[in-house]
Amino acid sequence: MQETQGIGADNMLDWSAQGEVRADEAGAEQVWLHLTVDVSLPLTCQRCLGPVDLEVTVNQSFRFVASEEAAEAQDEDAEEDVLALSQDFKLSDLIEDEVLMALPVVPRHETCPVEVKLAAVDPGFDAASAEKRNPFAVLAKLQGGKSS
Repeated sequence: MQETQGIGADNMLDWSAQGEVRADEAGAEQVWLHLTVDVSLPLTCQRCLGPVDLEVTVNQSFRFVASEEAAEAQDEDAEEDVLALSQDFKLSDLIEDEVLMALPVVPRHETCPVEVKLAAVDPGFDAASAEKRNPFAVLAKLQGGKSS
């Protein structure tokens, strides 16, 4: 809750997980899990820096295999995510990971509720740069005083 300073702590995360056993092409049984998640999360709009509630939806299928090595080998070519079946599997961790991966890289409003300032002007910038002396001016004076 650090990221949101406790805002949205009472938002409900609506999720469902349904498992099934399917037979593959060779007739071997495979364990599958279908996960759906819907939640509204309070984030910071990266355009106006105001709060924005974003709807996050996950609709993902997972196929379980016997080992991490098999999961790594099969995950690249599979449409579904391939996970290793283990005693340590925690559905809550999977839900958290999937929600985090579904977050937009740059959260923002479709249309910001306030006018977004797209330029910054520092009135003293031009005055400060005009006051700076050109370091080559001294060299120009030395060259100008030289006789041939």
